[in-house]
Amino acid sequence: MDIRYLVIEGNIGAGKTSLCKLIAERKKGKLFLEQYAENPFLPKFYENPERYSFPLELSFLADRYNQLKNNVTTFDLFNELIVSDYFFMKSLIFSAHTLQEDEYKLYRQLFDIIYSTLPKPDLYVYLHKNTDLLLKNISKRGREYEKSITAEYLKGIESGYFNFFKQQNQLKIVVIDTNNIDFVNNPEDLNRIEEVIFNNEYEVGITRLIL
Repeated sequence: MDIRYLVIEGNIGAGKTSLCKLIAERKKGKLFLEQYAENPFLPKFYENPERYSFPLELSFLADRYNQLKNNVTTFDLFNELIVSDYFFMKSLIFSAHTLQEDEYKLYRQLFDIIYSTLPKPDLYVYLHKNTDLLLKNISKRGREYEKSITAEYLKGIESGYFNFFKQQNQLKIVVIDTNNIDFVNNPEDLNRIEEVIFNNEYEVGITRLIL
């Protein structure tokens, strides 16, 4: 499969950024990561979601648009591979879970204006991992502002992704169950997931795989 723009996403703690780094290194691709750690509203949101959800989502919307516009839209997609750990649609998935109804309606208007102008990935990969494993991974990395993340919150985000997949009729989406593999520490598992991504042909819609 000819892939020039690859997006790998997943829930918080699924390992999407780690996999992006490994694949970009192996394939000599351009790595393009979300700069979420620099967002000043993120720690505040985890402490007080009701107050800071709207400014957080607006700031992510602006940051993601600027990153994509300045990097992906000007990148030579015909000659090189770009690997990213997020897709712009992520903004809509998270905001639908965190915003109040009136806030979401306003947010959706802004999102729709921007979304139509951005490039779409050749392949979208979603790494699925059970909630208990996500919480273990989150705990291992020890980020202070993530300590308040709950299983309920993670399940809500997962539902948002799955609802998004069901509504899509433009993207090639591959959902990979990664509960029984460790592509970070096991080279054989990394080989398997790389094979799945690059050596298969996929149709528009959802393909589900268990590794």
